Amino acid sequence: MKRKPIGLLLVFALFASLLAACSGSGGNSESSPSPSPSQSASEGSESPSSSPSASEGTVEPGGETPRNETLYINGLQWGAPTNFNLLSGNPAFPINYGNSRELVYETLFMINMIDGNLEPLLGTEYSWTDDLTLHVGLNPAAKWSDGQPFTSDDVVYTYKLGQKYDINWTSYWDYIEDVTADGPNAVNIKMKSDNPNKLTVTESIEIIPMLPKHIWEAIETKANNDLAAIRQEMNADPVGTGPYKLFFYNDQKITLIRDDNYWGQALFGKLPAPKYITHVIYKDNAAGDLAFKNNQVDVSQQFTPQVWKMWEDGAPVKTYLSEAPYYLPGSMPSIFFNMSKPGLDNADVRRAIAMAIDYKKISELAMSGYSGDMKPSLTLDTPAEAQYVDQDAIKSLQWTTDIEAANALLDSIGAKKGSDGIRVLNGQRLGPFNIECPYGWSDWNAALEIVAQSAKAIGIEIRTSFPEAPVWTNDLQTGKFDIIMNTPAGNVTPANPWSRARTIMYSKGVAPIGEMAFWNWGRYQNDRADEIIDQIPLASGDEAKSLYTELTKIWLTDVPSIPLMYRPWVFYTVNESVWKGFPVDGDGSNNPPQIAMDGAGIKALYQIHN
Repeated sequence: MKRKPIGLLLVFALFASLLAACSGSGGNSESSPSPSPSQSASEGSESPSSSPSASEGTVEPGGETPRNETLYINGLQWGAPTNFNLLSGNPAFPINYGNSRELVYETLFMINMIDGNLEPLLGTEYSWTDDLTLHVGLNPAAKWSDGQPFTSDDVVYTYKLGQKYDINWTSYWDYIEDVTADGPNAVNIKMKSDNPNKLTVTESIEIIPMLPKHIWEAIETKANNDLAAIRQEMNADPVGTGPYKLFFYNDQKITLIRDDNYWGQALFGKLPAPKYITHVIYKDNAAGDLAFKNNQVDVSQQFTPQVWKMWEDGAPVKTYLSEAPYYLPGSMPSIFFNMSKPGLDNADVRRAIAMAIDYKKISELAMSGYSGDMKPSLTLDTPAEAQYVDQDAIKSLQWTTDIEAANALLDSIGAKKGSDGIRVLNGQRLGPFNIECPYGWSDWNAALEIVAQSAKAIGIEIRTSFPEAPVWTNDLQTGKFDIIMNTPAGNVTPANPWSRARTIMYSKGVAPIGEMAFWNWGRYQNDRADEIIDQIPLASGDEAKSLYTELTKIWLTDVPSIPLMYRPWVFYTVNESVWKGFPVDGDGSNNPPQIAMDGAGIKALYQIHN
């Protein structure tokens, strides 16, 4: 079942959870895939600059593009596009904030989820020139698609839009004092002296898409600097620095065309291979999966159950990893305990639940085997994050599925089973506790059923509850729950694993139960954990590793949350019937599985070929 994307705007970061009937054309056929649209076709729209020039061949906007020149994708757009306005809050592909950057509106640097490094794009280098100032050099060759130069004025303008209006990158101004030009090809980002945070400021240079000042100032003026009016701007002809321009859209598809004057040819050595990129808008995952299997989609960002069956059936389908779990982990959907609930306020009870959970069963039944062996930590089990913690130092505290040991732990604290098999601790029956996540999120629903079954085996009664998403959101933020599921600060960024730890454990500024809280939903309290979370953003090297290790030990001891699965940042699955050479593990390219659309994943467009 298709998951509806969700987003909780935390004070410190934005994260999003994504999941996110025609015969195949095959080979290098000249026909476009027949879409299975979410709505009936409507008149296509084109921007003033979208009429094809001689260099763009004879394809008319909305017409069929050559199959061997078109990269087809799915899973990033689930309805007819309403606008391409980055400030609108809900722009269509490829203007989405955080999953298709670099195609039109580029960032200063590209995050590589394999190693966590930031790679140059509009920016050439960055360095801390003092304790509060990040200096960023800009590529003097960079230009906007209308031919205007990209300069430091554009960077300052883009950042300050977040200071002026409540938009996606406004939260960075909690830590930033000012952004100033240092000549035409450099900027200085100065942190607030009373609230410095090097991690989030570094994150900003890879996550904020740059906007052209000369275009958006006019839009602001027309709207009288009113954000509500600005958000009404369709922006049907986006002017960006990226390698593609908007060519055509309707409620069936969105098509981009390569900008053959793209400034980045010098950076990448050539133009990207696909002349066109088309996102067909399918009505659901099933329709998208069928088109993908039938060679009508090249890159799929959809949850596809039992993906290995596609290549077993002979389809030329690949995932980044050739064996389970097939996808690189990018987040850890977890359950959070209400620390005020009798029974659940006991760390040994929480630890016993953690030891009882059948993580392999969750991976196999809820995640189609896409979650690797659970190694509980505040960090993902990836080279990019695991380096921050001394893995040997935390091993003795990490739990595994062990029903016998979980029962022994509960016995040791005097939790005795009653006649109904449910334990009683200090006069408090251990259950029923409700555990919840939104209705229709099938993988999470299945995972919580397994948690409830697992708890029963150690004498703890847990009942599943699947309300509608708005109810779940309210319960989460007000603390109106016993146990609840959510993803703490997902995605790979320079601010993780710090952001994840802050989401789970930081108690400063968290409203009491009954009032709205946007992190630490269970109201966990540990003064030393707060101190460490405050210290990490200004630490580096061995000091940072020591702090992360200590914090992880506290988390493993107190168990305020339990990760249930590893989940990919994106479901990168490719079909090589038309385009070949997509990045895979071990190919030596260091090109990450970021769906060829976001961050350093964009490099795949220069690697693939017919």
